[in-house]
Formats: sequence, structure tokens, C-alpha cells
Amino acid sequence: MSPTDIQKLLGVGRPALSSDGEFVVFSVSRPDVPANRTVGQLWRIDLPDGAPRRMTRGVLDTSPVLSPDDTRLAFLRPDAKGRAQAFVVAAGGGDPVQATDAPLGVGEVVWTADGRSLAYTARMPEQGRYGTVEGLDAAAEAPRRITGIRWNANGLGYLADRPAQIFVIPAPEVDSEPFYEPAPAVQGGDQAPTRRAVAATARALTEGELSWSTLAIAGEEVLAVPDRIETDRRDLRTPVVAHRLDGAGRRDVLGTDANLSVSGLAVADDGTVVALASDVGATGTDFVAPGTALYVIGEGEARILTDPETVDLGEVGSHVTPAGDAFLVQDRRRGRVRLVRVSRDGSATEVVGGDREVLGHAASGSVVVAAVATPESFGELVLAGPGEPRVLTAFGASAAATGIVTPRELTVRGRDGYPVHGWVARPDGDGPFPVVLQIHGGPYASYGIHLFDETQVLVDAGYAVVYCNPRGSAGYGRAHGRAIRQAMGTVDHHDVIDFLDGALESDAALDSGRLGIMGGSYGGYLTAWIIAHDHRFRAAIVERGFLEPISFQGTSDIGSFFGDEYVGADRELIAAQSPMEVAGQVRTPTLVMHAEADHRCPLEQATRYYSALTRAGVPSEMLVFPGENHELTRSGQPRHRVERFDAVIEWWARHLPVG
Repeated sequence: MSPTDIQKLLGVGRPALSSDGEFVVFSVSRPDVPANRTVGQLWRIDLPDGAPRRMTRGVLDTSPVLSPDDTRLAFLRPDAKGRAQAFVVAAGGGDPVQATDAPLGVGEVVWTADGRSLAYTARMPEQGRYGTVEGLDAAAEAPRRITGIRWNANGLGYLADRPAQIFVIPAPEVDSEPFYEPAPAVQGGDQAPTRRAVAATARALTEGELSWSTLAIAGEEVLAVPDRIETDRRDLRTPVVAHRLDGAGRRDVLGTDANLSVSGLAVADDGTVVALASDVGATGTDFVAPGTALYVIGEGEARILTDPETVDLGEVGSHVTPAGDAFLVQDRRRGRVRLVRVSRDGSATEVVGGDREVLGHAASGSVVVAAVATPESFGELVLAGPGEPRVLTAFGASAAATGIVTPRELTVRGRDGYPVHGWVARPDGDGPFPVVLQIHGGPYASYGIHLFDETQVLVDAGYAVVYCNPRGSAGYGRAHGRAIRQAMGTVDHHDVIDFLDGALESDAALDSGRLGIMGGSYGGYLTAWIIAHDHRFRAAIVERGFLEPISFQGTSDIGSFFGDEYVGADRELIAAQSPMEVAGQVRTPTLVMHAEADHRCPLEQATRYYSALTRAGVPSEMLVFPGENHELTRSGQPRHRVERFDAVIEWWARHLPVG
């Protein structure tokens, strides 16, 4: 596939299934280069044999949630100012009705149990900021007084002056008369009517400095997880709080003394509350290779159901679906993500497995549907059942038509005998092909088997691509993930190099004399580390890297704890793992790429590293993308994503020519 073919990567979101299992609604989205944004709508399939049909026509409609009686659908859609608002539409389709008018948009939305109202989160701006004063731009706002150890978040910006609060609002009638733009006043004494966008006024359930997220309805209450900006040291432990929907008070469901960091909540039909959570210890910061597991919570206690050492529920987008007396969860392992049914005694059975990555799921009675990615498709919807799941959609067809290669899976024994698992993708033919070694971010993340644009674009340009999941990665047990704690640049370095050597030995079409190396985030870290110690590569690309641990602490949105846990707090220990300390040893021509608004690995990480390379006489260039954050390669502006691919291919063509 070519860079512009990212438009053919159609992603399928978490589905919403009717209570009788007769129909399912889900979002489908993709990058659009001419529009320079992500676009998408809601689709519906009548089960078991209906054809997929588009049921909305917004620019970007996402996050569908069915009402308890299955007659209406709430979802998120940008308003005229680009702010995500909750809309409601009849479950069979029709013209949606706007339900909210939040000043900075809505974060998440759920139906109340009686189906009469919506509970949602929305960030509330401090007066005088974020457009609350007409004509006052950001540069003219008052200064911000920082008193906590956190002040920003990647993809958002400042935190303390716009906490996310919980609101409840009556759901609009789907057949209500629309609002009309009022005409301007003609006579001097006339007063034009105020413009209205929604029928009801929202009622706030929370206020103050805490931010709230992870909503789940439990009878007359809404459960949520608060986030408080700490004043002295980072604490990842999170309580769970139940708020009365009538505003009559709140109660604690789970306290921080459980030492859990909660990332997901769900409530079964009988009221049982379960959570996806990881034990971060009494210090509140033990997050390296977090053991995300399924817990039953209540009465201030948590009972674990899954073994975090062998079952990994921490994949981005993981959630819980109650299914009768059991719960559906996503377990990642060896580049796959399977759907597992967990009973209340902790026993588990596989529901959807094989060469798939489960992205989202829903269940009703015996009916289970799942959004999945495969080696041939970025997203499809499947109906689970006995035997192989039945694929209900064909969204991958357009991408497949561009010419997709299926990577070859490989396991290599490293220098210490440790098995390193990964893949090799290359063009058809005898070669020899120049080789690019790719390294993923995280570190506790993983390459998977899904259709991956980063690999396919390089193969289309004539390169073989080698990539693996070294120690430090997810999906191979916690010991694998924790192996690099305060030892970055050791066994992870050895694993990727040993896997590269094994891949070269396994295929004569791979040219060991023409090698490049690239990686982003943690992959940028390891790329920078390797080229200071191994000079076999003709060129390198270091992207959005974790490159200077000392300054990272005071600039990154996770700097208050990430470095302490991964590289330690001792300066000598930090220096022994720092790419900046060994930048003077680099001889490899290097392209440094970064996003201007990256708060995860801030821009100064790139500029300092680039400056160190140029001072050392290394042929280097730096490419900075305006307006983008750490997620550029995954959700950035489509034009920037294409321009990034063009820059990558041009760099490799210059330093690692094909043919």
C-alpha cells in the first residue's frame, strides 16, 4: 500500500448489541486526506443474516450506546465548533437530535437505567479560558498557577483549569421539532430570541477540582473513577465512587487502600460490579508491566478473578461486557488479542481466538459480537458461535486491493537462549532487499498480527521489514514485561538485534549489508541506544523518542513517575541507560522526527538529541510536525501522516536505496 492508502484503513469501533440480540450498531472510521481529518459514521446489521448498512451521515459519528429498551441510540458527533456532543437517534435510523451543548465537548455518555436520561462527562473551563470570553485568545489569558506535580496531558494540554465533571440531562425525543436559527432584531427595541441547540438543561452531579471518568450505571447511581492532581508525589491508585443520579449524595465503592488503578467498570444485570484494574502496590507507582486483571468489587473490597501473570487484559481499548453470569474480556498474547469468557469462580473459556486482535465486543444472551483486526483487514465485525466466528462485514477489501503482504512469523533463540518472537515482511521475489528493523513503543506494548500500515508502506516501497516483541513487551507474561525495569538498553537491545540476525539468516533474500533501523517513543529510545553501540546500520529514524530521562521528569505528562520506575532515580543508573549520554558515540545518519504538541515525549527530547548529534558531526536532520501530539502516526491529521510516510520513504531512498 502507498502512503495515501491509509484512507482505506477502515476501523470498527466497540459494538452496541440490542438486548434481544437481533441487531448490532457500530462505528466505522477512517482517515480522509482531502478532508484532512478522521471521518466515519454508524452502521447497523440485523442479525443473524442482514447486510451492513450505514445509518448516520455525520462527519464523525462514534461511541454508540443503545437505550435500555433498544429504541434509541446515543452517540458522539462533533457540533458546528468541532466539539463532540451527545446525539440521540431512533435505533432504526433517522435524523439525530442533539442532546448536549457542553462548552468543551463530551467525553463519554451512558443511558440511565430508566432510559429517560443520559449521564455524561464534560470538561468545564475556568472562566476566562478556552473561549469563555468572546474575543480573548489563548495568548491573552491570565497566567496559570501550578501547585500540583501534573499540569498537562498528551492530546489535551492543561488539566487543572478544565476538570471533567459528571452531568445528567433528559434524553431528547427523537421526533421533536428542531430548533431554528433566530432572525436578527429589526427594530432598535426588539430583542432577538436566544439561539438554542438543545431542549433541556444539564444538571451537574460533581464539581470542584477532581476529574471523573469511566462511567457505569448501577440502578439509581452512576459509578465513576476520580482523578486528583497530586501535590507532592504521583499516586496511580484510584477509588471508585457511586453518585446518586438524583444528586442526593455519593458513596465510596472502593478505596485507594485496595492499591488498584482502575481502567474499566461494568455492572451485571444482578448489580455485580466488576473492574479492569492493576495492582500498583502501596507506593501507588508500580506500573511497569501492569498486571491488569478482572476484579469483582463492592463493600470496599476487590476480589480478583483472573491471573495477571498469565492473562493480560491491559490492551488499549480493553473493556468488560457482562454476559449472563460471566464476563467477556480481551486477553492479549503473542501478537493476538482473544475474547475470553470469565465465570465468577475465575474459570475462563475462549470465545474468539485465532489470528485476530479483538478490538471491542458486546453480548446479549447467547449472542456475542466482536470488532476484530486481522492480517488482511484493519477492522471487521464478527458473530461468535460454535466453531469459527462468522465475518459479517468486508471493510478490509479496499485495503487488500492495494496489495497486502502477509508477514512471516518467526521465533529466534537469543544469545542467552531466550526466545524472541516476531515477524518478517518482504516484497515478492528473490531480492536481495534492503532491510528496515522496526521497534515498537511502550515499552509495555506489542506488535501484533493486524494489518499494519507502517509495515505495508515500507514493503510496497521495496523494503523487507523485521520487527519483534523483545523483553519489556506485552503479551508474553509479566516477567517478560518487567525484565527491563531499571535495565533499559540491556536484554531488550540484545533481543531486537538477535532477532534481526536470526531473520537475516532465515532468508537469503534479506540483504545483511543494507540495514536501516527505526522506532517511535520507546522504539525511538531503543533506536537511539542501539546506533550508539552498533554501527552496522546505514541510517536511522528516531521518532518521538524518550531520549533524555533527566529532563523528561519535568516536561512529560508522565514524567512524575515513568522514569523513576523504568530507569530509576539514581543519576549514575539513569546515565547508564540514557541515549543522550552516548549520543557522541553515534556514527549513523539519523532523521529525528517529532510532533510539536507532544506532551508524552516533549519536543525538547528531540531538539536536545538532534543538537547532540550535530555537535558530534553526525549527518542528521530533524522533521517537526506542527499541531500534532504523540499519536501522530495513529490519529494525526491525514495529510501529516502521508507527509510523514513520504519523508520516511525519501530518507530510506537516500540512505538505503532499493535495487
